[in-house]
Amino acid sequence: MTDISFSAAEAHVTDAHKFIAIDGPAGSGKSSVSKAVARRLGFGYLDTGSAYRALAWYVLDRGADTDDSAAVIAAAQDFPVRLGLDPDDRTVLVGDVEVTEAIRDPRVSGAVSGVARVPEVRAQVNELFRRLVAESSYPAVVVEGRDITTVVAPDAPVRILLTAAPEVRAARRAGELAGENAAAVAAALHKRDASDSAVVDFLNAAEGVEVVDSTELDFPQTIDAVLTVIERIQGAPRG
Repeated sequence: MTDISFSAAEAHVTDAHKFIAIDGPAGSGKSSVSKAVARRLGFGYLDTGSAYRALAWYVLDRGADTDDSAAVIAAAQDFPVRLGLDPDDRTVLVGDVEVTEAIRDPRVSGAVSGVARVPEVRAQVNELFRRLVAESSYPAVVVEGRDITTVVAPDAPVRILLTAAPEVRAARRAGELAGENAAAVAAALHKRDASDSAVVDFLNAAEGVEVVDSTELDFPQTIDAVLTVIERIQGAPRG
């Protein structure tokens, strides 16, 4: 478990060759595929979305409004988030409070975009992601989230956009959420995409970014497709 503090941001720190950057829209399978790939290769895993979710939880816990940029920036100044890079340990702490499950609450999910759209916060937390990867003991870290391939690690040797048709993403997400129907999930995904796309372009691959479209692939096939890209670019043997 590693502490990262917004108030401790330093000058630009990066170690681009340690990044396996995976971008993509909500419901594309970024998290599950990235974790599986990290396990297979013996790499670390960083879910950048967890940091933003934890910050949204922290702002709400302070009784502040996540749509108030000043309040978000103020909360970020002493935001004591703790993240690990072990793909088998998804624990997230804010101070001494475990928020692993709490940050998945619908109330927090609805507030994340308000936090993530603040430019000052994005710049600072992205720098902290770079530092976390650079200082890790893993040979590489699979880093997934929005704008990873274009903003956080644009110089990473492996940059992948993982995508799928909207209806497929909705069906997969509905399958993960008991009691939710595909239509409701599709509407939620569309709203999330529309909100987040105002901040970053995660639907179109930038130059040099490899596209893995999993519309016609099952989970094991998607993992294999991502591993194939990594092997082709850097020759990493499969575990």
